[in-house]
Amino acid sequence: MDPRFNQLAEVLTGHSTNLKKGDRVLIEAFDAPADVVVALIRAARARGALPIVQLHTARVSREILREAVPAQFDTVAAIDLHRIKRVQAYIAVRGANNIFENADVPPDRIKMAMGKLRAALNWRVNKTRWVVLRWPTEAMAQQAGQSTEAFTDFFFRVCTLDYARMIPGMNALKALMDRTDRVHIEAPGVDLHFSIKGIGAISCGGTCNIPDGEVFTAPVKNSVEGEITYNAPTVYQGVAFEKVKLVFKAGKIVECSAATNSNRLQKIFDSDAGARYVGEFAIGFNPHILEPMRDILFDEKIAGSFHFTPGQAYEDADNGNRSQVHWDLVSIQRPEYGGGTINFDGKVIRRDGLFLPAPLQKLNPDYLLGKK
Repeated sequence: MDPRFNQLAEVLTGHSTNLKKGDRVLIEAFDAPADVVVALIRAARARGALPIVQLHTARVSREILREAVPAQFDTVAAIDLHRIKRVQAYIAVRGANNIFENADVPPDRIKMAMGKLRAALNWRVNKTRWVVLRWPTEAMAQQAGQSTEAFTDFFFRVCTLDYARMIPGMNALKALMDRTDRVHIEAPGVDLHFSIKGIGAISCGGTCNIPDGEVFTAPVKNSVEGEITYNAPTVYQGVAFEKVKLVFKAGKIVECSAATNSNRLQKIFDSDAGARYVGEFAIGFNPHILEPMRDILFDEKIAGSFHFTPGQAYEDADNGNRSQVHWDLVSIQRPEYGGGTINFDGKVIRRDGLFLPAPLQKLNPDYLLGKK
C-alpha cells in the first residue's frame, strides 16, 4: 500500500473528524480504490471507532437515476436518513472516472432524487463530524491538464498541507467578517453589493473538506444587488458550464445566462424558490490550488478566489435560504484572471488575490507555504 494512503487516513480520522472510542463512522467511497478504504478502516479502528462502509459506482448510480421514480427514492431516502442518524462521523472519498457520467440523465430525475435525499444530507452536514474529499483519477488529471503521476503528487501535497498554519489568518478573517456589514466586490464582469451583517462566519481549515482553505458566511438574503460573470468553468449535475452570468435584484437572480448550456441553467434555477437566492459567500486561499479544474472541492479553495453560491445556506452561517440546490460558482481575482477587489465597509481587504491588512496576510501564499 502506498504509504501516503495511511498518512491521508490519519488526517481524515484525526484532524478532520476527531474520531474517538465508540464513535460510529460511515465511510462512503465513490469509484475509489479498495486500498484507501482499507487504510481508513484501519485508522478508524486504531482510534477505537466503529467503521461502517458503503461503496458506490458512478455507472451504477447513473443507471438507477435514468428511470428513477419517487417511490424508489422514498425508500432510499428513508434508509439513508436512518443510517446517518446512527453515526457520529462521516468520511467520503469521491473519485470520478467521468465527471460527465450524469450528462444524459433527465434533469427532472436528478431534481426528484436530490429533493428526496436532502433530509439525509442536511442531517449529515449539521449533526455529524464530517469530511469529504476527492480521489485522484486519470480523468481528474486530464481536467487539470497534468500527467497522472504529476496530478497524484499534487493531490497528496494539497491534502496533507499543514492546515494548522491557516488558523491565525482564518481567525482574523472570521473576526473581520463577523463585524462587517457591507461587502462590495469588483472585477471584470463583477460588480456586487450585499450585506453580511449578523450572519457570522465559519473557518474551514481541513475539518469538513480536504483540500480546504476558506472562510464562509452568507449574504443577508434580500440584500444582493448587481451582477457577476464567473470566470472559472464549472460542472453541475454532470453538465459543463462556462462563463455563468447572474444578475441580482433584491437578492434574487432575475437574469441568468452562460456561454454553454443556458437552457439547462434555467432549469437548475427553477428547481425551487430558494435556487434563485444566494446561500453562501466564501473567500478561498489554498496556496497549492491555482487553476480551476472543474472539481468544486478544489476550485472553491483556489488562492485569490471567492465563491458566491446560489441555493441552500448552511445552518452554521444561515440567512434562512432553503433549496435542494447548492452550487458553488467560483471567480478568481488574481492578476492573470483580471484582478479585482473585495471591500468590507468601505475598506479594501483583498486586492488582486492578496490580503492587505497585516493580520490577514497570514492567508497569503508566501506565509502558508512557509516562505515568510
